[in-house]
Amino acid sequence: MILELADIRIQPGRQAEFDAAILHGIQSVIAHATGFLGYKVHKGIDTPERYLLTIHWATLADHTVGFRQSEAYGQWRAIVAPFFAQPPVVEHFDLLHGTDAA
Repeated sequence: MILELADIRIQPGRQAEFDAAILHGIQSVIAHATGFLGYKVHKGIDTPERYLLTIHWATLADHTVGFRQSEAYGQWRAIVAPFFAQPPVVEHFDLLHGTDAA
């Protein structure tokens, strides 16, 4: 399993709109992608324009090839990109150690 971490900065004052848009984009587009296993969205407290989106994928290729090179990726970007203050920083991680906490 691969963890995708997207560090997203949006335009100030658009948090409520983005909250709805990111949920819509995940539920209507990303959740239907091959290899999608789940997600979490964290909203900044100290920096309210900052969001951390984590998505679990079965394989790295499910994200980087299967999703990013598909028409669905364009649909996702059309929903969320109008809110971006700058391009998100996206990285992938393998779990080394840990426990799940709700």
